[in-house]
Amino acid sequence: MNKKVITFLSILIFSIGGLHAQVSKQVKQMAYADSGRLVEIFKDLHQNPELGFMEVRTSAIIEKELKALGYEVMTGIGKTGVVGILKNGAGPVVMYRADMDCNSVKEITGLPYSSTKTMKKVDGTEVPVMHACGHDAHVTWLLEVAKIMASIKNEWKGTLVMLAQPAEEPLTGAKAMVNDKMYDKGVPVPDYLFGLHTTPIATGSIKNGAGERAAGSDQLDVTFYGIGGHGSTPELTKDPVVMACNAVLQYQTIVSRSIAAQDVAVLTVGAIHSGGDNNVIPASAVVKLNLRWFNERIRTVLLDGIKRINEGIAVANGVAKENYPSILMKGSVYPQVNDPALSAKVNKALTPLLTPEKIITDTPPIMGSEDFNHLVLGNNKTLCDYIWVGTAQPDLYAKAVSEGKSAPFYNHNGNYQVDLAAIPLGAVIGTTTLLELFKK
Repeated sequence: MNKKVITFLSILIFSIGGLHAQVSKQVKQMAYADSGRLVEIFKDLHQNPELGFMEVRTSAIIEKELKALGYEVMTGIGKTGVVGILKNGAGPVVMYRADMDCNSVKEITGLPYSSTKTMKKVDGTEVPVMHACGHDAHVTWLLEVAKIMASIKNEWKGTLVMLAQPAEEPLTGAKAMVNDKMYDKGVPVPDYLFGLHTTPIATGSIKNGAGERAAGSDQLDVTFYGIGGHGSTPELTKDPVVMACNAVLQYQTIVSRSIAAQDVAVLTVGAIHSGGDNNVIPASAVVKLNLRWFNERIRTVLLDGIKRINEGIAVANGVAKENYPSILMKGSVYPQVNDPALSAKVNKALTPLLTPEKIITDTPPIMGSEDFNHLVLGNNKTLCDYIWVGTAQPDLYAKAVSEGKSAPFYNHNGNYQVDLAAIPLGAVIGTTTLLELFKK
């Protein structure tokens, strides 16, 4: 290779590098210039949380914003899901997903924009609600990423799919959108699926490791059937409350005695619902369980163990076989997996934005779960990357660490909060990643 060719290639590489740096700077400037508007959107979403499949207000906001930006918008997918499609020439199809739903948790942060809302669940119970998992930030990031990507169309080629998903918390929203035939209705199957999630590490840090990043999970309700009666004559009844309490204790022995110590699993009882009066033994009791696992073998051990314990308790209490406990399987997801090559590619692209020590790749997978990858499960085409974005104020995080804690607060707790400084930063991270995915 002669000197002229080498010189030309060096100039070309330098020019491309300079161009990428210029675009990166432009993206950052756009997001931070828009930070005031973004924070107001975030606060509004935070004050108006909506439970899964009830995100009517939230989806309407997303629909309006995406249409104003020139996206082809499809609504009502999986009940409240929204998809915006922006076609920009030949290139890969990249899907950016954000979930919309909130939690049935009472907010105790004391923030001036705290949620004071209540909602009625499907069973009719009224509960306090808040965004205790950061989905309000996820939606805000989606809206700004959509805006910036539409503004810099000359910097990328391909098809961008912005997807706002309902009902992540019950682990049923992604399946609902797929089962609603969204791909048959015109949503293109992505080459890449990407998303962001808040996590209570310091703002300015991310977690983006390879391989399994989150556990598989099942949500199920067990109903124990008995014979109700007066509290003064328990001998005339078969008490389902006692059965349920016995089950709660015995369920824990599945993990401690049926699963090897080298394996991992979590079985949580989140609620017991039964009766309504002090002096009435009810006719049934419902136990709500949540399971976490990383392989089908462990999942089978958990489910089989639950069934055996249920039936053993029924036999011990003299329950007729036709009244043995029933199991209602609700949400279920497989472990969430990041493609190793893709996550490495994304981390490299984010290095100019976040210093290398702030890009954390060596953490073990969490026992939390996501239905993110169920948007593309089984198609053997899509590569996935899901990034956990730090959204805790750095001083609060440092204080928590100094006190021996892993974080200042945790997801699904009433004190969960998102650092407002992370709002524009998350949009920059999302946009930078998309631009990298659109590169040939």
